[in-house]
Amino acid sequence: MIEKVGNRKHCYKKITERRLFMPLVCLFIVLLANVIKTPDFFKVSINNGVLYGYTIDILNRGSELIILSIGMTLVTAASGGQDISVGAVMAVAAAVCCQILSGGAVTTNTFENPLIIAILAAFTVSILCGMFNGFLVARLHIQPMVATLILYTAGRGIAQLITKGQITYIRVDNYKILGGYIGSCPVPTPIFAAIMTVIIVFLVIKNTALGLYIECVGINGSASRLVGLNSAMLKFLTYIICSLLAGVAGIVASSRIYSADANNIGLNLEMDAILAVALGGNILSGGKFSLAGSVIGAITIQALTTTLYAMKVSADQLPVYKAIVVIVIVILQSPIFKKYAAGLVSKRAAEGIEGAN
Repeated sequence: MIEKVGNRKHCYKKITERRLFMPLVCLFIVLLANVIKTPDFFKVSINNGVLYGYTIDILNRGSELIILSIGMTLVTAASGGQDISVGAVMAVAAAVCCQILSGGAVTTNTFENPLIIAILAAFTVSILCGMFNGFLVARLHIQPMVATLILYTAGRGIAQLITKGQITYIRVDNYKILGGYIGSCPVPTPIFAAIMTVIIVFLVIKNTALGLYIECVGINGSASRLVGLNSAMLKFLTYIICSLLAGVAGIVASSRIYSADANNIGLNLEMDAILAVALGGNILSGGKFSLAGSVIGAITIQALTTTLYAMKVSADQLPVYKAIVVIVIVILQSPIFKKYAAGLVSKRAAEGIEGAN
């Protein structure tokens, strides 16, 4: 009996100490609330050749957030800070892409320039934004949140200058594919974009030493330099990757609404991306990271948003309810709560041993 209780305690400890345990628990709680409120939450149907359902909507609407959370994870791990300019970079990338496609017109029904040129230009501008942020953080040693506050403040203004203060509409079916559907495929294209982004970054991290280097720099930059790592360059690189992924998310968001709306594309998504990293069990002060955890965190946030909308919560009231749930989730993942929970388990195990005696 004593051995059984001990094995149970060891098994529980082994499971709960896994990095993805709490993120998955939080996601399960949110999904469970959906099932209680909406019994057909997991129901997926096909209407007019397109998949419909709450789960599809969560993955579709959360695709941009998933892409952003990947870049935010790398920046957080390397620099111990966050890039709060990603939402503005999304708007800038969308503005550049749409302006090139429209040839400077407010509305166009045909591409004035090749789509690939417009997308590459948007990515180039995104990389330049990342280089600017990375230079301030890695070379000038400015606090990440302060450094990226510049583009956070000015980015949407830059996007407005590019679009001349107008919403640029691209009414071409080929442009709508990135945010809609490919041919007769019933799965929304943004889901594929998010999956491909996660796979590419994951393969790069796992098949190269980049992930290990980023963790080393985040844990101790000075020690990393002593063993030959270029800490400044690694931090610089993570900001470039983060902004590039923000550019990808910006193109997807722009294609979804077939326009460049500088005021609304990516609005407040930077905060959700930071929260996704935190909910994924990643330490915001840098060091070890989990891409899978950040993806789970992003899905959890989007599931929460979809849940609140399904419960008829208005857009104005949404932040209040969202904040309350987020506070609960963060507390569940806090070290103090984990220590308290572990103490309860130990106490129950001790009581079980005493009862066995």
